[in-house]
Amino acid sequence: MYETSAKDRLSLDAEARGEERIILVFDLNDEFYGLDVNLVREIVRVPGRITRVPNAPSYIRGVINLRGTVIPVLDMSIKMGRESSEGSADSRIVVAEFEDLNLGVIVDAVREVRTIYETEIEGADRVETNVEAEYLGGVAKIDDGRLICLLNLPRLLDIREIIEGEEER
Repeated sequence: MYETSAKDRLSLDAEARGEERIILVFDLNDEFYGLDVNLVREIVRVPGRITRVPNAPSYIRGVINLRGTVIPVLDMSIKMGRESSEGSADSRIVVAEFEDLNLGVIVDAVREVRTIYETEIEGADRVETNVEAEYLGGVAKIDDGRLICLLNLPRLLDIREIIEGEEER
């Protein structure tokens, strides 16, 4: 009689769940969001002062100096058409890197780093959320009942436009 080892069962289980993705889970306006950890450079406390940038879009809060590097800080709540959330002791800036551009995103709280699988992700167009489908890479349905909106950060923050604007200067 053929028996499968625990290692074989885990391997089969992983194959059935599909490709794994590791995400940073954070809170924003009482909802859970996820961002691919490969985009995250670091997480820092929100400093007491963020320097405003004249003529910047309303969703750009300003810039901070992070160890000698100037980082634009963006407010995703405003970009998503909501009110800017009030800062708290749990608020953080998630510094993300995309195509050699570093951007800080203010979040209400960072919760966890989590592995999710392809089979847990629904298409953005199939789930009802407060975020426009074009800004999402899908929605993860977690075993504990939570829904985590997986952000398409380059699309949400118009990173291509920001990069092109930098190159024109």
